[in-house]
Amino acid sequence: MTAVELTAEGRSATEVLTWSRRMVESVIRPAADGLPPSMRHIAGYHFGWWDEHGGPVEADGGKAIRPALALLAAEAVGGAAAAALPAAAAVELAHNFSLLHDDVMDGDRTRRHRPTAWAVFGVSPAILAGDALLALAFDVLVAGGPAAPEAARIFGAAVQELLEGQHADVAFERRGHVEPDECLDMVAGKTGALLAAACALGALFGGADPERVEGLRAFGADLGLAFQFVDDLLGIWGDPAVTGKPVHSDLRSRKKSLPVVAALASGTAAGRELAGLYTREEPLTEADLARAADLVEAAGARAWSRERADELLGRALGHLEAAGSVRRPVAELATLARLATRRDR
Repeated sequence: MTAVELTAEGRSATEVLTWSRRMVESVIRPAADGLPPSMRHIAGYHFGWWDEHGGPVEADGGKAIRPALALLAAEAVGGAAAAALPAAAAVELAHNFSLLHDDVMDGDRTRRHRPTAWAVFGVSPAILAGDALLALAFDVLVAGGPAAPEAARIFGAAVQELLEGQHADVAFERRGHVEPDECLDMVAGKTGALLAAACALGALFGGADPERVEGLRAFGADLGLAFQFVDDLLGIWGDPAVTGKPVHSDLRSRKKSLPVVAALASGTAAGRELAGLYTREEPLTEADLARAADLVEAAGARAWSRERADELLGRALGHLEAAGSVRRPVAELATLARLATRRDR
């Protein structure tokens, strides 16, 4: 460890994520080399390791927050980060499986400032590559020693929750009315389940007892909800130059995101006008999209989303304080939690 890694206050979020990315790629890249050549090619493009022709590049591979949570959770309960590498790699592979499928289902053509895998290789190949990453995630996880059977149970349950959340997200697009509580349940599965599993698995591989595993799981679950609130705000008001996605991307696809659902259920004039835009048959113009964003804010949903994210962050930090025992990784987990709820991408 370097001197900065040993300080009680911990490293910066940038340092932690760089460390996490380096550690998890030491597992993921060799594992991905064992994929069938066609799947390896698409996966490597998606991870930013090479271009569509297989030439080496250094593109954005994502934030690596989930593996960082797993590695730090192991340390927070007194274990070694290296012991949680199977968990860190598994959650990162599963996350990217979900992204490959999510881009297809949402029709998103851009991710991380590059064309999405399906836009380059086609829909079916991208779906199959996602499937390959999920299978690889289980392969990596079950090689993790004595904790592997319980880890596989936690991980499998989280993937099922993720799929149920994704199904609800897609189903909401076909429904005229969605209650905010339904949307929160969807988010708890689609986003919260994998972050919760990352923390629980890290604690498990770190040698924690069931009570502390549950405490870290609760930290990750609340953080996942807060994370999605921020993600949904960025889906409307994020800067495309920073997020890598088009302006008003969620409104363009008429996504029933948390702020949109809150606005539609607000009973305000702005909410009613937004409902009219969302049910219009013809595509929304740029002016319509800008108006829709203004209406979400006028209905109070932007402020509500920000407030809920802050509340959830506070609750998550309470779980972390109760479950963690080693000061530096606990501080670093708190730093990552604050980054996740105050980020711009």
